[in-house]
Amino acid sequence: MSARPAKLEESEVKEGLQGLSQWSLSGGKLHREYRFGSFVEAFGFMASAALVAESMNHHPEWSNVYQTVKIDLTTHDAGGITENDLEMARRFEKLAGQRAER
Repeated sequence: MSARPAKLEESEVKEGLQGLSQWSLSGGKLHREYRFGSFVEAFGFMASAALVAESMNHHPEWSNVYQTVKIDLTTHDAGGITENDLEMARRFEKLAGQRAER
């Protein structure tokens, strides 16, 4: 059994965000909006991201409207942002690659 992830201090979150320039803090969560060329591209990203989330046993709060995917990350068990959230954000960035409009 693995240990529960620990909530990061604000300074640790800010440090982690340095490598995630499109992500921000919003309402105590990591937040990012991706825009894709179409609904199909946005949904394809979400399908791929869902496999990543399941493999990490860590699931995002997200929504999709047409070509936009909004994501909020937090670890409810820890009561805030953990290293798991930062790692998931990094993996989502890698997945989005050139598909997202910057």
